[in-house]
Amino acid sequence: MNATLSLASILAEPARRRPHHLALIEGAHRITFAELWREAREQAGALIARGVRPGDRVALLCPNTADFPRAYFAILAAGATVVPVHLLLTAPEMEYVLRDSGASMLICHPMVAAAGTAAANGAGVDVVAPEELVGVAISNFVSRSPLDTAVVFYTSGTTGTPKGAELSHLNMVMCATVNTFDANEIHRDDIALGALPLFHVFGQTVSMNSQWRIGATLVLMPRFDAAEAISLMAAERIDLFHGVPTMYLSLIEAAGSAPVLPTLKLCISGGAALPVAVLEDFERIFHAPVLEGYGLSETSPTAAVNQPCFGTEAGTVGHAVWGVDVDIADPAITDRIELVPVGDVGEVVVRGHNVFSGYTGRPEATAAAVVDGWFRTGDLGTRDETGRVRIVDRIKEMILRGGFNVYPTEVEAALMRHPRIAQVAVIGVPDPHYGEEIVAVVVPEGAVTEREVIDFAKQQVAKYKYPRRVEFVTELPLGPTHKVLKRALRQRFGGMA
Repeated sequence: MNATLSLASILAEPARRRPHHLALIEGAHRITFAELWREAREQAGALIARGVRPGDRVALLCPNTADFPRAYFAILAAGATVVPVHLLLTAPEMEYVLRDSGASMLICHPMVAAAGTAAANGAGVDVVAPEELVGVAISNFVSRSPLDTAVVFYTSGTTGTPKGAELSHLNMVMCATVNTFDANEIHRDDIALGALPLFHVFGQTVSMNSQWRIGATLVLMPRFDAAEAISLMAAERIDLFHGVPTMYLSLIEAAGSAPVLPTLKLCISGGAALPVAVLEDFERIFHAPVLEGYGLSETSPTAAVNQPCFGTEAGTVGHAVWGVDVDIADPAITDRIELVPVGDVGEVVVRGHNVFSGYTGRPEATAAAVVDGWFRTGDLGTRDETGRVRIVDRIKEMILRGGFNVYPTEVEAALMRHPRIAQVAVIGVPDPHYGEEIVAVVVPEGAVTEREVIDFAKQQVAKYKYPRRVEFVTELPLGPTHKVLKRALRQRFGGMA
């Protein structure tokens, strides 16, 4: 292939087209596109001087500060591949990522130096702090093939050993472009809040790369706090908010005591199912539309989203984005893709420019995940005659009670309409009679009893779906990307993973 493409263009082009426009705001720091690109090229020069070559893998362990995009685009400009590392991993878990990815270097922020250094020493790779990357700026980024790997995202590992999903320059550039110019109406003078962790594909693509694809400003928040986020959004006149459901819940709770609320134009939700009740409460309080989308690390991540041009519908993830197909296949057939009739529940499958190249060093896992050109997501969903997609649940989280399929997200959405339930996670636990029993793990908001929760659920869902047991907790366990860790709940309340 003679064509070239680099994800580094996401920063290089606005630096050329809008050099004096603000790229990044982090606290008191205000950095223009020209300044940020120059700093990234200086760090790229330092990386090359340290022996980094095109195709090398450089890991990046950094919170949501200016150091992250500076190092991220420095790695790309040097022609290398970025391996973002989750901040909340333990040192042994970080060491696993470094070894499995084949990283030759770790750029480690001082805030996480202890764990990062231990991991790098264990893996036998060089470790360097961002401030140590001082060099002569390279004139431009190193050209790459569109299909070369740009970023390796490690899956959360909630169902087993984490795997490195390899995303190409084409995957990442196309996803940012489609998010910006086709899925939603984003304008180059819009300002977005970067509260999602940039080490995760959602924050990296939808917040950072999509904003900079059009030359718009990103305001970084190193650590999400709902009250602080509301204050920051109001002060910086934020237009766009991207978040996961737990963030929307926290913002709703914090809004009551906020002296002023921001004037938002558009909000995007992803990462997990957003209960309709939460969406409705947020839109009522903040007077801004929330568009729910769907994607995975393996799909760069955006596969489908509610798009105004097709009409939006709460409780769905809308239509496939430009250039991508999303359909429903029979999950029982593993050696080929056989699509099911419209309206039937099946496994969500995706194909298009956003589908990853494969898992690092795992050809068998790649072959099982990508069949007939379609990526098998492991999620259950439906598709209507217009192409609108509704996610039902993870295949592995579906509860089989007495021969009936129960989808936890449906029960959770119903329970979230109870006025004294702040958060809820529904899980299946072993049961000698029914195979699995339904348990609702509830974070209450005020006084509520188990009987009240069960009786409320009986009025909302079919007889075989309501929880027979309720456990009350002060908070739900969250992973690094603010997803609820249902595996931990199953271990705690059911003795199962």
